[in-house]
Amino acid sequence: MTTATNTPDGTGTSGPAAAPAGTAPDGLLLPVPDEDGAPFWEYAARGELRIQACASESCGRLRFPPRPCCPHCGSFDGEWRRMSGRGRIWSYVRPHPPLLPAYAAQAPYNVILVELADAPRIRLAGNLVAAAGAPLNSVDPARLRIGAKVQVVFAEVGGTVVPRWLLERS
Repeated sequence: MTTATNTPDGTGTSGPAAAPAGTAPDGLLLPVPDEDGAPFWEYAARGELRIQACASESCGRLRFPPRPCCPHCGSFDGEWRRMSGRGRIWSYVRPHPPLLPAYAAQAPYNVILVELADAPRIRLAGNLVAAAGAPLNSVDPARLRIGAKVQVVFAEVGGTVVPRWLLERS
C-alpha cells in the first residue's frame, strides 16, 4: 500500500504507507497513549516502571490504569511513583491460533498478567521473554507458572518502549 502526500510546493510524493496508529511496521500491536497514560510510556522509554498515584495527603493510593481523578478520594492531584519492577505471574494465556497475522510466526507465545510486588492490587499485561529484545515465544511454555516471580525489562518495539518480563533467578 502506498500513500500520496501533498508537499508545500504542491508537487506531492508517494511512498510506502505508514503502519496504522497502534501498529508497528511488522504488524505487532503498539500502545496508543492518551493524555493520562502518556507519562507511563515516557518513563518506560527511560527504563523506569512508574505507576500513577493520588498526590492528596489524605489518600496517596496507587491507581492503574491512569486517569485524571482518584477513584478513591476524588482528588485531581496525581504523581508517578517508581516501582521496583518486581512481581509475580497472576495469570497467563497462550493464544492458539494467533488472531493477528503478525503474531503467527511467534506462536505459541504467552501473554501474562503480572501482579506488582509494590502494589498487589495493580496488574499489568505483558509477555514473559528470555531477554529484553527476545521474541514473544522465547520462553518454553512449560516454564509458565502462576505465582512465578518476575522482573520487568524494557524492549523497543516499532519505536515504542514496552515493558516485558523475565523470570527471576532463584
